[in-house]
Amino acid sequence: MACPESIYLQRGNHETKNMNRIYGFEGEVKAKYDEKIFDLFLEVFCHLPLATVIEDKVFVTHGGIPVVPVTLDEIKKIKRGCEPPEAGLMSDLLWSDPQPFNGKSPSKRGVGFAFGPDITEAFLAKNDLQLLVRSHEVKEEGYLVEHGGKTITIFSAPNYCDSMGNKGAFIHFAKDCEPKFTQFEAVPHPDVRPMAYAAGMGGLFT
Repeated sequence: MACPESIYLQRGNHETKNMNRIYGFEGEVKAKYDEKIFDLFLEVFCHLPLATVIEDKVFVTHGGIPVVPVTLDEIKKIKRGCEPPEAGLMSDLLWSDPQPFNGKSPSKRGVGFAFGPDITEAFLAKNDLQLLVRSHEVKEEGYLVEHGGKTITIFSAPNYCDSMGNKGAFIHFAKDCEPKFTQFEAVPHPDVRPMAYAAGMGGLFT
């Protein structure tokens, strides 16, 4: 809200009710504020964009791309204002991951798919794009370039869950849309035990 022309937020798989409970966001907000504030967060999360295109060249989303050919117009038409379904375009954008070999595979997460370099190439070509940028996976160095340079995973949470020891990173795009990476380390954690508010997988069905 302070920089509406400079900061753009997108929805990820953690901006959902179940993941908020499992990973502790719900518990922390309710402990520090109240249930009304948490419900407002949920409402905002449901309306966040699912993807962004930078300079008509770079497609940015949280998880990955659908394994069936789709256009940007089809992605724009995805109904928001709701929790994600278990399958479909929204689920693919929030949950899917790249794999090193061609084709698609069932996701190790149980939601979405794993998509190969051929699927990335087809999606980018169909939509006249050059690059896919996504997050969703911890990377030791904070980022990973794969699919022949067509897919970048960027992960900006160092020492994820206070236990992974990974670096964080972010990308800067100049006008030519060539990615420039900045890596950083975690800072000392506040005096709160890791994942203090998390419900764990036991919170999935409550």
